[in-house]
Amino acid sequence: MARPRAFDEDRVLDAAMECFWGRGLEATSIRDLSAEMGINCPSLYNAFGDKRALFALALERYATCFMRERIGRLERHPSPKQAIRIYLDEVIERSLTDPQQRGCFIVNSATAVPPDATELRAAVCGYLTEIEGFFRGRLEAALALGEIPATIAPEPVGRLFFAVMLGIRVAARARPERALLEDMARPALALLDHPAPESMSMKGKP
Repeated sequence: MARPRAFDEDRVLDAAMECFWGRGLEATSIRDLSAEMGINCPSLYNAFGDKRALFALALERYATCFMRERIGRLERHPSPKQAIRIYLDEVIERSLTDPQQRGCFIVNSATAVPPDATELRAAVCGYLTEIEGFFRGRLEAALALGEIPATIAPEPVGRLFFAVMLGIRVAARARPERALLEDMARPALALLDHPAPESMSMKGKP
């Protein structure tokens, strides 16, 4: 019979997430993780495997507690159009109020995970695809409700919002300035109230 673990798994995964989030995969050592998680190194290896395996679990923890929480909550908002605005507002607000300017753990990992970590890169890609899917899905719902111009094409415009979100997250780490971040979001949000440019529309000129 397997021995029960002598620690709270959610608590230690939260600690690992915070450690990786602040330092990144490469700069975080097993000793760092052991100290933050309160588990000796042999127990850490026995419970979670190597550092990359633990990083994958920490990413999933972040995705569940932060990314999917926001997406699930905003997908239940009665106005899909407003849900997109709220999403970007929350990203800006969180970026401005994080004293450590850590950014988004998932977005950070997109550039920090080494090329040979194929499983981790696939996981990060999957999380980013979920975010892109949120924007596309809200645009589709907004079109069905007549909340946005009928010329809006959910796939390219959804990708535009996804790119804006990425840009805000990256820019905020170096320049956490409200005016800058809001200016980055404003042109994309304006598309929801005005006819979309021809390149973003479902129909070209007659």
